Amino acid sequence: MAFNEYGKIMRIGLRHARDAFLDPDTIAAQWKLLNYHSEPDFEAALTEYDGFVEVLDLAGADVHFLPSAETLSIDAIYVRDASIPSPAGVIHCKMGKPAREAEPGVNGAGYDGDGVKIAGAITGDGRIEGGDFVWLDDKTCAVANGYRTNPEGIRQLKVLLGDDVHVEVCPLPHYKGPGDVFHLMSILSPLDRDLALVYSPLIPVPFRNWLLERGLNFVEVPDKEFESMGCNVLATAPRRCVMVDGNPETRRRLEAAGCDVHTYKASEISRKGEGGPTCLTRPLEREG
Repeated sequence: MAFNEYGKIMRIGLRHARDAFLDPDTIAAQWKLLNYHSEPDFEAALTEYDGFVEVLDLAGADVHFLPSAETLSIDAIYVRDASIPSPAGVIHCKMGKPAREAEPGVNGAGYDGDGVKIAGAITGDGRIEGGDFVWLDDKTCAVANGYRTNPEGIRQLKVLLGDDVHVEVCPLPHYKGPGDVFHLMSILSPLDRDLALVYSPLIPVPFRNWLLERGLNFVEVPDKEFESMGCNVLATAPRRCVMVDGNPETRRRLEAAGCDVHTYKASEISRKGEGGPTCLTRPLEREG
């Protein structure tokens, strides 16, 4: 088992749109409160999600479809945020968005029922979301300090990861404020051992320099495609990546860097809730 964000996915957690959105009435009751841009269409979302799973090309992977629950919101489709994989097992996060507080427990029970080892949980005043966490290699990770992840959550994370793992902390900018869905992975998507997709204007200089010192080369997302989730790209294997449709310049730059790029229709399951392919997936195990 390897810990990174670019190796071939061998085990993954997903929650189908039918188990997150449930029905049109549930969507209608929640989308405004959760700051979606507009109301997702239920039937179209089911079709989009099926297309998304097909594009992921998870042949040979152990896929865990997580259950629905009355305590979840429609945001539960974005499964990355509720958990973090670690050498000791899955770490349950504690959500910075109050409406999502039930997700770590529900997802954790789903993983535990499928035989996935659980390492522990962030508790008390700690807050951390999986979108704020990135594995660089087996001994090195980065975590954001922002509106969804706080210093106490980071302290507990370090304890759970142990002394053998270096945790680099990246302070996030205010950007659009605490009501936004801004995470570390909004500005950083690893593509291979030595390559990452980034949006440099929102990356703090010391953290950007740290990534460069580690030998990473950057593919830069253009300004005009950042808001359309051009930087939210999931590597399913080294330099094979999945992105939302409609970011042609970012795609051109990825392909110029040697990436095999696949897109999916994203209006209902991604664009309206601002959750791209990294948000929709929780890779649990990858090849080294």
